[in-house]
Amino acid sequence: MRRTLFEEIHEDFRLLVRDFLAREVTPVYEDWRRAGLVPRELFTALGKLGIIGTAIPEEYGGGGQDDYRFNVVIQEECARACVTLGGLRTHLDVVVPYFTNFANAEQRRRWFPGLASGDLYTAVAMSEPGTGSDLAGVATRAVRDGDDFVLNGAKTFITGGHHADLVIVVARTATDPDDRRAGLSLLVVEKGMPGFEVGRKLEKIGLATQDTVELSFADVRVPAANLLGEEGAAFSLLGRNLAQERLAIAVGAVAQAQAAVDLTVTYVRDRTVFGKPVAHFQNTKFELASMATELAAAQALLDAAVAALVAGELSPVDAARTKLFCTETQGRVVDRCLQLHGGYGYILESPIARLYADARVTRIYGGTSEVMKTIISKSLGL
Repeated sequence: MRRTLFEEIHEDFRLLVRDFLAREVTPVYEDWRRAGLVPRELFTALGKLGIIGTAIPEEYGGGGQDDYRFNVVIQEECARACVTLGGLRTHLDVVVPYFTNFANAEQRRRWFPGLASGDLYTAVAMSEPGTGSDLAGVATRAVRDGDDFVLNGAKTFITGGHHADLVIVVARTATDPDDRRAGLSLLVVEKGMPGFEVGRKLEKIGLATQDTVELSFADVRVPAANLLGEEGAAFSLLGRNLAQERLAIAVGAVAQAQAAVDLTVTYVRDRTVFGKPVAHFQNTKFELASMATELAAAQALLDAAVAALVAGELSPVDAARTKLFCTETQGRVVDRCLQLHGGYGYILESPIARLYADARVTRIYGGTSEVMKTIISKSLGL
């Protein structure tokens, strides 16, 4: 079905991203995958081309285009090339909006030029070893001491934490016995602050180039000037970007599932079994026909959700519906694509194997499928 989501400016941007990936990423991607990390210089290179600074105002060196469709293009082109650029999606879709939405004038002058150029790379630290998704149970604490907050605690599952220059840390700055959600604040911890340590890089099933680490804070003195937004309001601030965070996962899910289908169509045409191409068999045709239809439905839902987000109208419930449908579709499609690859699909040097491994987490992070169903059922009055 013809897509009407993008304008000419987005398609021009797509060609820029596609050319960059072909020249600078694809030839060396296997080295990055084996290293389990993308080089820090990648983000500076993306910044020089203006690829990662589109949402930053022009006065700070950015593109001045706060249009989520540019982020969609980046994800779609990465999926097309079968690459993952570390924690770039989290940086662009999750963390940068906290800065653009809540940074004050002084913070904008201090951080925005680096965000536009790629000299500053970000992460957000919410999850803790003992709390998981229960943000109200955060144990990391920050106590005011003069012009500083003294921060103590630990975080885990932090995407992009290895390279991050700025980490938005969710910490408890006050306690309200009647409201567990009150008293949480967002503090921006900078690389190199005494007491701030980046721990081990966690080994995952998939997303090999995406650094996921543990962080620890031992009497880290964070200037009060690094408080992002209003003190004690972190819970509500974090909730304002949830729709985009979940939509971003759906974008990647559909794009990667489409990449899996494209790979599989090529494979079954070339692979011969019993003297005939695998594509010759009716089961192959029917499986791919079903997958193409499912993906068309997912793409239509996703494009409608993206259009709603750009218009400022995407509700949390619709974001949950979109994430649920698109990630569950991705899981089914990529699994069936691997099946059609046979034994070759199970070998990690095969792109379909990597897409299969990467797909599993989309039904977990950003809110599990079960959490999405809970949100949707509440909207039904259940």
